Amino acid sequence: MALSAREVLDEAVRELAPDSGGNRFVARVAEGTAPPETIGVFALEQRHIIGSDRRGFLHLADRAATEPAVEAFFTGLAQGETLALDRLSELEAACGLDADTVRDYEPLAGCQTYPAYVSWLALNAEPVEAVIAVTANFAAWGNYCAELSRGLRRHYGFTDAACGFVDFFATPAPEVTEQALDAVQSGLDSGRRFGRRAVHHYGRLLQTYELMFWDTLAEQPGAHRPQDPRPNTGRAGG
Repeated sequence: MALSAREVLDEAVRELAPDSGGNRFVARVAEGTAPPETIGVFALEQRHIIGSDRRGFLHLADRAATEPAVEAFFTGLAQGETLALDRLSELEAACGLDADTVRDYEPLAGCQTYPAYVSWLALNAEPVEAVIAVTANFAAWGNYCAELSRGLRRHYGFTDAACGFVDFFATPAPEVTEQALDAVQSGLDSGRRFGRRAVHHYGRLLQTYELMFWDTLAEQPGAHRPQDPRPNTGRAGG
């Protein structure tokens, strides 16, 4: 019996879910032991990632121009990246990063492997298969952002505005889920048989590069020392 669109996506999310507790950086922020400067590195890396992912999603939308539901999914993701970018400056300011620091920052290779692979998918993957792999990865990313949101407020004194970037991704977005379901359903209705092996391959690599991003942050100089327990200064809420 053929799977429904919901079953296809649920299966991908379930099979590609990362190991619980495997994200050292998020765990440290959640418990308040990550040095504040590493949170700044997170923000700086995200500025590079968001722009790259937005262009990748727009390219996937262009490639899916004959499949309106798939095109709409990736167009929506690109619009979401634009909204997220608007919120990133508040996080940068909360981390004490000025415009010159943001402009001159040199991104880390381990953090930028993920967006490089998204770009590869934009060029090479079947768009509908990319919908499934990206949706599975977003489930993990949203959970990580929810943990960051709680940790930043509880242990670092960040305001709602400063947490707006991570809150954006942590907040459930039913419309994105519906667009993903519509995109997958359009593929099913066209008689297309998804390459489950390809989807798993794409999703596994996305999750691996996602973890590489977090591991790179966790290995930054100073990331292993405990946070100064004194109230922060020069940061949101400090």
